[in-house]
Amino acid sequence: MLFEQGVPPHASYLFKHALVQDAAYGTLLRQPRRALHARIAKALQNRFAEIAESQPALLAHHYTEAGLVEKGASLSGKAGRRSLERSALAEATAHFTRALDQISTLTATRELRREQIKLQVDLVNALMHLKGYAAPETKVALEQARLFLERSQALGEPPEDPLLLFSVLFGEWGVNRIAFNGDAMRQLSAQFLALAAKQGLTVAMMNGHRAVGISLVLTGDISEGRKHLDQAIALYTPAEHSPLATRFGTDIGTSILSYRSIALWLLGYPEAALADTDRALDAARRLGQAVSLMFAIHHVSLTHLQVGNYAAAQADADQLLALSDDKDASFLRSLAIVMRGCLLTLNGDNFHGIQTITRGIAAVRSTGATAFLPLYLPFLATAHKQLNQFDEAWHVIDEAMTMVKTSKENWCEAEVHRVAGEIALKSFAPDPEKAEAYFERALAVSRQQQAKSFELRASMSLARLWRDQGKVQQAQELLSPVYGWFTEGFETRDLKDAKALLEELAA
Repeated sequence: MLFEQGVPPHASYLFKHALVQDAAYGTLLRQPRRALHARIAKALQNRFAEIAESQPALLAHHYTEAGLVEKGASLSGKAGRRSLERSALAEATAHFTRALDQISTLTATRELRREQIKLQVDLVNALMHLKGYAAPETKVALEQARLFLERSQALGEPPEDPLLLFSVLFGEWGVNRIAFNGDAMRQLSAQFLALAAKQGLTVAMMNGHRAVGISLVLTGDISEGRKHLDQAIALYTPAEHSPLATRFGTDIGTSILSYRSIALWLLGYPEAALADTDRALDAARRLGQAVSLMFAIHHVSLTHLQVGNYAAAQADADQLLALSDDKDASFLRSLAIVMRGCLLTLNGDNFHGIQTITRGIAAVRSTGATAFLPLYLPFLATAHKQLNQFDEAWHVIDEAMTMVKTSKENWCEAEVHRVAGEIALKSFAPDPEKAEAYFERALAVSRQQQAKSFELRASMSLARLWRDQGKVQQAQELLSPVYGWFTEGFETRDLKDAKALLEELAA
């Protein structure tokens, strides 16, 4: 029945077949079986401390089967946190779910209720990346975490760790960031920051400024949002705060730098934006946590895309797809697919670009997410335009306009209107007046938001239209001061294009 490997007393014994093992195990009565599991658990802890420490799931199994459920639940939670730290998301979710199920069978005590809150918050953080921030499973887990916290407050049993409440609040804000609701984001982030200031917790203040900053940037108040991100990163200390990556979705510093990079590009500082992308990637790689690295890669790819560094954006998309496949991170995988599609269109393969973007957007929506779609939909509309599929192009750009209006994801509103103008110019029945109106709208929005990079693009589009209408001086007077405002990034694609257009207008 058994194979012997090695020489006693250091021999190992293996069943010759799994079915033999199952049959032997099945013959044991309940009490002797529990006693054996208890002996194994005790032996592992007393004689094989290294195995007990490195394999908490193994120890949890034996304690649970020994009927020592509370001890088993605690070790399952420990195993889940180990898995979450290395971004083994499905594994972490299974461990946390098992631990919570075990605790639910026990008579409630103060200590168990506190452990339950910690485990529920951990489960939320695993599900955010496994299923997506806005996925039904994540929302249910988040609501349960809030209920546990409310119960503890009602019983006069506040959690030992005050940051658990902020983890839940940040998670609720995160749901509204990904299933984009600009009004809710701004309201929740302001409440978060106010509560953090009241309690005087540095980590909470840092996250409050992060949430407010991101909310403001993505809803179009870019300059004010950048100020909050500056305040947030000033509070961040890698050695102290990087261990909190599993408590607040991703590494806090990586997140702040990633979004500040977007803000800086929008405000007209492409070199500063690229410097932040380098810092974000460096921070994520030093941490060695795949979830934070995936987050950084996605947001860095957005900056690379905007500055026109398509080769770097392609490398980002490929790396993100490989990592998200490995970690089964649904939302980030879908964004990597969309990015690949956008790059296909930018490189002239509009047919496959449409297919890929459409597939990626469907995957994004399957996770309950809408974030970033107003940015990506104009790429899809442009691809349809390039193939003379104007009905489809108008349908897509109208959808983007509707999303901006309803969700308040306003940071890319100017680009949506600019692309609409380009479609109006290229349609079977070109409409220069309609195009000019869209370009003027893009200019007005970008100026109101101080989004100099989008203002430059809108100025170029309108300048080309006026050039083609013989209004060369008017085109030059429009574009020249916008280009002259910039102090850096002259090797980026938009600024090189603007310079070439100004030289053409001056000829």
